[in-house]
Amino acid sequence: MLIVDILAAAAEAAPQNKFGFREAIEEGGFVAQSTVVILAVMSFGSFYILFTKWLEQSKVLRQAKSLSSGFWKAGSLREGANKLEKDSAWRQIVEDGLLAEEQAAKLTDPTESHDWLHGSLARSEATINSKLAAGLSFLATVGSTSPFIGLFGTVVGIYRALISIGLAGSASIDKVAGPVGEALIMTALGLLVAVPAVLAYNYLQARNKRIAEVLTGFSTDILANIASGGVVKPNAKAAPAKAAPAKAAPAKAAPAKS
Repeated sequence: MLIVDILAAAAEAAPQNKFGFREAIEEGGFVAQSTVVILAVMSFGSFYILFTKWLEQSKVLRQAKSLSSGFWKAGSLREGANKLEKDSAWRQIVEDGLLAEEQAAKLTDPTESHDWLHGSLARSEATINSKLAAGLSFLATVGSTSPFIGLFGTVVGIYRALISIGLAGSASIDKVAGPVGEALIMTALGLLVAVPAVLAYNYLQARNKRIAEVLTGFSTDILANIASGGVVKPNAKAAPAKAAPAKAAPAKAAPAKS
């Protein structure tokens, strides 16, 4: 019991830290607490978008690997589309292409039919790219605005520090440390939210560009396949031309007997 009493007395005698994170936020009042809540929401939203978009992009890239092995080996585009997943972006392009082919057949001008088919595939491709890019604007907004939100908290903290100095009549450390610490915390939080958001935006944007390139190539292959009546397929090796049978040399006439 004596040791416990000594430890308890030492703990009571030890100076208490009044300038921690929690104390700084409590002393900061409504402005500091609102700033922390806003930055927390931005951070949660950034990581949510990062993981959900990464999973969505990974699914599209995984489905792209099965195109050469299964889709293009089918007898027709319709048969190949049935082998793809129902919610696949690649199946959407194929089905939109087949629908555009049916509608283009109703046009009397062949040039207009080709333009309609090409435009329909481009529109389908743009729809998929727009869906993949959804949410990236939030990351860009967080990356550009969160440092300024943290700076706002910093300005308010410095202002409170100046008020404390003015009321105390002297710039003692106990009057300044709390508000200045709060100001530094707000700046650090703003940067802590902004940096992951910017990195996530650049990473996801680069993956979207890669997917867009593959989508463009696949859309072009679908257009060529439809326009050629199913003859043109990517990576299809042309069948070797059969050699023409050699013509038999004309038989020489036998010499006449005398």
